Amino acid sequence: MKRLLLIICLGLTMSTLTAQDSASVAENPWKKGALVGLNFSQTYLDNWQGGGQSAISGTALVNLFANYKKDKWTWDNTFDGAYGLTRIGENSVFQKTDDRIEINSKLGHTTPMMNAFWTAMFTFRTQWDAGYDYGSTPNPLISDPFAPAYILLGLGIDYKPSEGFSIYISLATSKTTIVDNQRLADAGAFGVEGATYDAFGVKTDGEQIRYEAGGYVKIQYTKEVLKNVKLSTRADFFSNYLNNPQNIDINWETLIAMKINDFLSASITTNLIYDDDIKIDVDRNEDGLINGRGPRTQFKEVFSLGVQYQF
Repeated sequence: MKRLLLIICLGLTMSTLTAQDSASVAENPWKKGALVGLNFSQTYLDNWQGGGQSAISGTALVNLFANYKKDKWTWDNTFDGAYGLTRIGENSVFQKTDDRIEINSKLGHTTPMMNAFWTAMFTFRTQWDAGYDYGSTPNPLISDPFAPAYILLGLGIDYKPSEGFSIYISLATSKTTIVDNQRLADAGAFGVEGATYDAFGVKTDGEQIRYEAGGYVKIQYTKEVLKNVKLSTRADFFSNYLNNPQNIDINWETLIAMKINDFLSASITTNLIYDDDIKIDVDRNEDGLINGRGPRTQFKEVFSLGVQYQF
């Protein structure tokens, strides 16, 4: 079922990217583009007295968009994907450094207010591969494809004051969290209700789906800030009306793509996440001992240099 849902989402995205209009190029309401990159690095050491270990790593990323605007209608679609692996030392295993799938779609119709649109919004996020905690021994599973997966549906107003900039506000948004791995669901990962046991030790499985309803704000900005330097940033804010509405979930992603020549490019991606429902082990004394669990700010930064193509 989870693979079918992912195939449907990818199919919808690709169908918008290949959509054609019978009008001339000058009148074509579709604006489409993509950034595709493959980055690789390798270090080999043999009897190297300066110390260190051999290493190999690679990252692939893709950013697609297809936006439609004609008469009173707009339809904005994006697909973002990334996957990276690294291995440090000849006998170590490959570990993930990046893993992301995100699909966004917004269908809008003009309002009486200039540059504002009544908008229906859809967002889907998950990952390609399993994730492990390599800081612990053995390495426990901490995530999986569709564990978690997030689906957001909302109705609101999208304000677009200029090209590449939009602010979407919805007071009626549903957020569905899927944890399609029973072991993680039993542990109450990603905010779902964990497993319970009665007085005789009989287990009731943890819930694999959690529903929330609240308010949602999405701010997007894309611009070529310098020649051959493109900035894309997106920040999402969600407040759950039913549980601690003052604790706002945040997901802020930024991509800076720098073109060196026709094929060689560099990119910097960052991702900051705060979700009050995701509990993370805390070492308050920094002594290597876990003495608590709670929500924490998550941050990831990836710098890549390699072959990229943008169109």
